[in-house]
Amino acid sequence: MKHIVKSFKYAFEGIKEAFKSERNMKVHFSLMILTIILGIVLKLSSIEWAILTITIGLVLILEFINTSLEQIVDIVSPEKQEKARIAKDVAAAGVLISAIVSVLVGIFLFVPKCIDWI
Repeated sequence: MKHIVKSFKYAFEGIKEAFKSERNMKVHFSLMILTIILGIVLKLSSIEWAILTITIGLVLILEFINTSLEQIVDIVSPEKQEKARIAKDVAAAGVLISAIVSVLVGIFLFVPKCIDWI
């Protein structure tokens, strides 16, 4: 049981560290809160909440992976190298694509409800 508790402790430390060191994580988290509030106001259905939850989770997960990869690349390659830059850029591109997809999902979920609400 102590091993499980420790693993959760390490995971929460990772979350805390990502929020401390990554500006984009703060942006994603703030947008997540606003999106959840909007979902409550617009009374999303269970399916819509599931889609929204998966989308938010995907963006946050990819941001955590990107942060980890950047740290690993910095350890392995402290000097500037083209392959290190490419690794970081490609990981950042994954986060960007997930953010764009999340905006599209938000449009699909929220625009019709906003139109109905008006």
